[in-house]
Amino acid sequence: MSFQPSTARRLAAAGIALGLCVGAAVSAFAQTGPSPARQAIDARKAVFSLIGYNCRALADVVKGNAAFDAAEVSKQASRIATLADYAPDYFPDASNSGEPDTKAKADIWSNKADFAKKAKDFQDHAKAFAQVAATEKSNSDAFKAAFGTLAQDCKGCHESYKAK
Repeated sequence: MSFQPSTARRLAAAGIALGLCVGAAVSAFAQTGPSPARQAIDARKAVFSLIGYNCRALADVVKGNAAFDAAEVSKQASRIATLADYAPDYFPDASNSGEPDTKAKADIWSNKADFAKKAKDFQDHAKAFAQVAATEKSNSDAFKAAFGTLAQDCKGCHESYKAK
């Protein structure tokens, strides 16, 4: 069976139309992805979940509920220090939009200077804790004190800027 020129043109036109429809559908789907606010909220929840995971493990060491494994302690403290550097980036103005499923208080954006100071203190103390954790070989007073300072930073920020 051979196609007539008009049939070939119709098939080509149909193929082009189908391609344009698929392209438009893909483009429309890409544009309906998560909002920038939702992306920031999801990213900060991930960062803080990882910080919390590592802090809980270290709190167990500080309390004597887990053994002090120098390599593991250093690794977890280093992770917290790295994640602390990312955390403030995930509070852009767009994420103060009333999106559901966030515990960030609007006070973060109305008290930006205080929030930034608390974030900077957390970053600095996380780095200091990572340095202590890298050198300590036991659940020493220096290790406990550095972790305590870091925990106070978390508590202070949560009390001011996280809804219950």
